[in-house]
Amino acid sequence: MFLVQLIPGAISEILASVTDTGSLTVADRYGLMAAVLDDSLPEEDIHSINRLLRSVIKGKVKIVNDLSAIG
Repeated sequence: MFLVQLIPGAISEILASVTDTGSLTVADRYGLMAAVLDDSLPEEDIHSINRLLRSVIKGKVKIVNDLSAIG
């Protein structure tokens, strides 16, 4: 079994990046996957992830195959 540990502040960074670029990158998606697998995720982060996913469903955020928004 793999141990997946979320970097502190990662959800906030993902939200800031997505807000800035309007797209969800591969790295962002891996960060979200790690967050979902974290049993001790704070309630605030859970709400942020849900808000982000609703934005994807509504088409406000695009899913891209870029590794990162940098560059």
